[in-house]
Amino acid sequence: MDGRLDRHWILRGLTLLLALCCAALLLTDQTRRLRQIVTVVGLVMFGLVIPVSQTAWSKPPEIEFALQVATDARAAAEKDVRSAVSVEDVKRAAEARGGAIGSLPTEQNPQIRGADKYPVIVRAKRDQGRPWACVAFVHGLDAQVRAC
Repeated sequence: MDGRLDRHWILRGLTLLLALCCAALLLTDQTRRLRQIVTVVGLVMFGLVIPVSQTAWSKPPEIEFALQVATDARAAAEKDVRSAVSVEDVKRAAEARGGAIGSLPTEQNPQIRGADKYPVIVRAKRDQGRPWACVAFVHGLDAQVRAC
């Protein structure tokens, strides 16, 4: 759901190209044992290790924070035996973790957006504007977290 994962497509394309080159080398050149070993290692690295590690490490910290806030807000609603999570639950959960909700007011835009209805803007640090994430509880206790 995080649109910023698209920034990795160029690097993923390059690693795929390198993996295909290693595979072509492995299929065509059978002369030296050392070259075969280097080619197999390159194929494993560029075809498996690098793409998997990019996917696993590409979740931004503001998305992690928003997921934690959504979990805390859901727990608060379940504790109060409610079937829906309120914006106030999200606000309390964000503030308890040191963050805030809504856009940061500036001189150019003093109006706070995303603090009174879903999707709620969640900031990991109280005094920091961007980056932020959006949290929405559209259907009861099921959270939707995305970059916004």
